[in-house]
Amino acid sequence: MCGIVGYVGKRNAQDVLLDGLEKLEYRGYDSAGVALALDGGICVVKSKGRLTALREKLAAQQLAQSFCGIGHTRWATHGEPSVVNAHPHYSRDQKIAVVHNGIIENYIPLKEELQANGVVFRSETDTEVVAQLFDYLYDGDLVGTLIKVLHRIRGSYALGILCTDYPDTLLAVRKDSPMIVGLGEHENYIASDIPAVLDHTRKYYLLGDNEIALIKADS
Repeated sequence: MCGIVGYVGKRNAQDVLLDGLEKLEYRGYDSAGVALALDGGICVVKSKGRLTALREKLAAQQLAQSFCGIGHTRWATHGEPSVVNAHPHYSRDQKIAVVHNGIIENYIPLKEELQANGVVFRSETDTEVVAQLFDYLYDGDLVGTLIKVLHRIRGSYALGILCTDYPDTLLAVRKDSPMIVGLGEHENYIASDIPAVLDHTRKYYLLGDNEIALIKADS
């Protein structure tokens, strides 16, 4: 099963995400990636294979420090194991980045609807539909837009979302797929399983079905 980690706080998000994903390796995966909020936008870095490949790719890029991001380890369901199909997934204008565990059952008609409205897809995954649909419906209100998305999608999901308009904020929601919020001092987390955050906090909250969390470093 795939793994999700998200972080917002005062430390280097890249390090926190990689360490958290390492704690979730036992779940099995074929690719991994992170999305980091940086000055000027969201940077997504992905790799096929083990986490060591992602670590090496990130080390080679020498990105500026980020304090907010999401990470994912993927076990392929829709689309073959590849860098393109790895998470996180961008929207068409790279405003939105999404990680997802679960299955979007109606992704094909949603994808066809978006394509009919000019949206170009890069991957074969059901997850990219969430990123593109969020971007298509986005009106500046993160929670309001997510509610619109939830009214359209069917299936199981744990979602972590970043938006360039809110580089200090994580958005999370779940339905029939696990997601927790980890509570720290001037930093907070999301994760698909408790081991991802245990090195940093023993305080966590289990999200209920379709309960939305809007997370900043101090709230």
